[in-house]
Amino acid sequence: MKRAVLATIALLGLIQACPANAADVRMYIRHDVTDYAAWRKIYDGFDAERRGLGVNGHAVYRSADNPNDVTVWHDFKSAEAAKAFAASPNLKGAMQNAGVKGPPSIWFVIPADK
Repeated sequence: MKRAVLATIALLGLIQACPANAADVRMYIRHDVTDYAAWRKIYDGFDAERRGLGVNGHAVYRSADNPNDVTVWHDFKSAEAAKAFAASPNLKGAMQNAGVKGPPSIWFVIPADK
């Protein structure tokens, strides 16, 4: 039992020291879509291009009140890579094909010091 507790404490220390998906820059995108299922199919199909443009982590969220209100985050190693991704003509084309309604809200964040 004591070994298990010590192993758990050691493992937790490693997890805190080396977060699995630590981002230097995180980009958030929020937009309304015409049909979530259609949007998601195109989003998932864009995965190889996303990775090629520097995305090293991502997640998709939907509003609890409106399933077509989508928020996505993407992680990057630099602000330059994040901004280049946001300006990508291929991304804009994919968003149009996916049924994004209107311009998205986009913002960039970096980890805060404690």
